[in-house]
Amino acid sequence: MKYQLNLQVQSVNHLSNGLIHIELAPANGEKLPAMQPGQFVEVAIDKAKVLLNRPFSIYNATDTVLELLVKPLGRGSEAMGLYTPGDTMRVIAPLGRGFELPAAPCRVLLVGGGVGVAPMLYVARALNEKGIRPTLVYGERTAPDSRLKSRLSRYADLEICTDDGSEGLHGLVTAHPAVADCHPDLVLVCGPAPMMKAMHRIARERGLSAQFSLENKMACGLGACLCCVEQTTTGNRCVCSDGPVFKAEELPW
Repeated sequence: MKYQLNLQVQSVNHLSNGLIHIELAPANGEKLPAMQPGQFVEVAIDKAKVLLNRPFSIYNATDTVLELLVKPLGRGSEAMGLYTPGDTMRVIAPLGRGFELPAAPCRVLLVGGGVGVAPMLYVARALNEKGIRPTLVYGERTAPDSRLKSRLSRYADLEICTDDGSEGLHGLVTAHPAVADCHPDLVLVCGPAPMMKAMHRIARERGLSAQFSLENKMACGLGACLCCVEQTTTGNRCVCSDGPVFKAEELPW
């Protein structure tokens, strides 16, 4: 079930690595619809005066608060940083297919690259509720914001990789021992396409169960415009409606 919501901005925080953390809540005090880790929302960004809504991963969600983690990449996403507490955003939620989480405790590895770390907080929190504390390998260009690391570390054993060597491992997430030397029961991945394809190759070679959240460009978010189509092992599928999460065996990488 999809809902069109008018949500009030509660806070907007600009993090040191360029990301924007936004908290939204229903202005009328009603509860938000149930949302699954790995799903996304579409936001009408009135401050940018853009025609199409913009898709954003669900960073965290409760009955009363929706959190987004946004990377300014264009006119729409950049305008998200112009909102202030008390402003209203029109949001369509929840959208897409989320991650399939294990029912019983097991070893779970999360891998997030850049803003691909956005869905991992909610995933890790949901895993904690199942008695699972995952390992999260987070790759960034430079050292992540301390507030972001603090939130992630609450629910996962956090490992950092940076392109410039400013924190953690100087190099790619695939070179981190948590990835290179372990054999988890489940791997959940989101980030740039080259990183996800490298993780897909690792999962295939080791016979690991893995799921990937794709970041294709989206417009309608409903599977009507066909601009986010991805070739899969079962034919061309819309990432916004059939995904964004796909199992490793569904992707012909």
